[in-house]
Amino acid sequence: MLAVQSVFDDDGNTTLQYFAALGQYRYRVAFGHSLYLSVASATVGMVAGALIAFAVLKPEAPRVLRTLVTSFSAVAANFAGVPLAFSFIATIGSLGLLTGMLKHIGLDIYDMGFSLFSIPGLTIVYSYFQIPLMVIIISPAIEALRPSWREAAENLGASSGQYWRLVGLPVLAPSLLAGWILLFGSAFSAYGTAYALTSGNIGLVTTEISAVLSGNVTSEPQVGAALSIGMIVVMVLVLALSSLLSARASRWAVKS
Repeated sequence: MLAVQSVFDDDGNTTLQYFAALGQYRYRVAFGHSLYLSVASATVGMVAGALIAFAVLKPEAPRVLRTLVTSFSAVAANFAGVPLAFSFIATIGSLGLLTGMLKHIGLDIYDMGFSLFSIPGLTIVYSYFQIPLMVIIISPAIEALRPSWREAAENLGASSGQYWRLVGLPVLAPSLLAGWILLFGSAFSAYGTAYALTSGNIGLVTTEISAVLSGNVTSEPQVGAALSIGMIVVMVLVLALSSLLSARASRWAVKS
């Protein structure tokens, strides 16, 4: 339906003008911002989430810590939209609680160039639900690492770094890639948090779709459909690349 809507005008004539409109500066910027935000937040979420999951799943880690992190992750991974935006505005906004506390000790983060209402600020906000989501995704894969593999590697003289480089990471690579793709898609399609935080002042593909569908002056559903097709194409390309890398990583794990 999106494909059909994007190539027919209001009179029912076939046209490619709506796809040609995607070459406008505002839409190029929107795709650039969305890709940057998605890649950045997904990468932060993957790395931080995997490290946290590994720390709490270590045999020597307190079991209560694992329970707390797992419970918090289940809640935080689903905490998004307007409530999440408001929470960060109240915490590290220009008049936020933490911002005010830092000012009292002589550290004004906004004078230093930071802004919550920017792409780096959105990356921090998105990471709040991306990291817990990665903890949930990667935990079963980390638990599946057999202690006997590490013992065998140590018996053969491998250091901790060699074990992770030659055994641990190759085994976890497909799960890490799958988790990154899920985080990328979650950030790429997010709308409520970004709109509530920036009021649409930062161009993202999702906010641009909203603008053309509910514009105060004109409504251009065909352009919205073309933008949606563009998002689908991006996700298909990312999934194809992920599938290729995952297949190679799986062969690497088997060889290792």
